[in-house]
Amino acid sequence: MFGYGWGLDPTFIILIPAILFAAYAQSKINSTFNTYLRVRNSNGYTGFQVARTILDNHGLQNIPIELINGHLTDHYDPRKRILRLSDAVYNGNSLASVGVAAHECGHAVQHQEDYAPLTIRNTIAPVASIGSQLSWVLVLAGLFFGWLQLLDIGILFFTVAVLFQLITLPVEFNASSRAIAMLTEYNLVPVNEVGPAKKVLDAAALTYLAATIVAVMQLVRLLLLRGRRD
Repeated sequence: MFGYGWGLDPTFIILIPAILFAAYAQSKINSTFNTYLRVRNSNGYTGFQVARTILDNHGLQNIPIELINGHLTDHYDPRKRILRLSDAVYNGNSLASVGVAAHECGHAVQHQEDYAPLTIRNTIAPVASIGSQLSWVLVLAGLFFGWLQLLDIGILFFTVAVLFQLITLPVEFNASSRAIAMLTEYNLVPVNEVGPAKKVLDAAALTYLAATIVAVMQLVRLLLLRGRRD
C-alpha cells in the first residue's frame, strides 16, 4: 500500500515541503490575525457595521448577517445567500475584524456580479465534496487489493477536489482585493490603516495557497504510485 519495505514510501518525500509550507501558513494567519485583533480601527466600526455598510451600498440589503460560533469560521453562503461572521469579527472593532468582514462581503459581491471563477467553484463544489471524501477510500482500496480501475476512479475523484482548490485561489484573491477597495471607497478605515487590514487578508490567502499546493502534490504522488502499478 503506502509502505515501502519497513520504511515510508519514498513518494512521501515530495509532500514534505508542501506540508511545512502549510504549517507556516497556518502559523502566519493565526499570529497576524491575533496581532491585529488587538488593534482597534480608528472609526470604531464593528465587523457587522462594516459588512452591513458594504452590502447595503451594493444593493444587497436582502442578505442577512448571522453570528456563527468558532474561530476564523467566517464565510458567505452562496446557496442561502447569508453572510456569517464569528464573534471576534461580528462584534469586534479591530483592524482584523473589519478586514475579514469586508473580505466575506467581497464574496457576496462576486455572487451578485456572477464572477466567473466563483460560479465555476459553486458548480463543482458538490462533486468536489463527494470526491474529497470518497477518493482516499477508493485509492486505498485500489492499492491494497491491486484493483487499478478502482485506483483510477479514486484519482479521478481527487482530481476534481484539486480542481476545486485551484479555482478557489482566484476567488479568494479577488475577494481580498475587493475588500481593500471597499474599505477605502466607503471610508470605513483611514488610509493609514488599510495596510494592516491587508496584512490579515494576505495571511489568510497564504493558507489557501498552501492547501492548494498540498493537494496538487498529493495528486502528483498518487499519479506516481499509479505509474508503479503498470
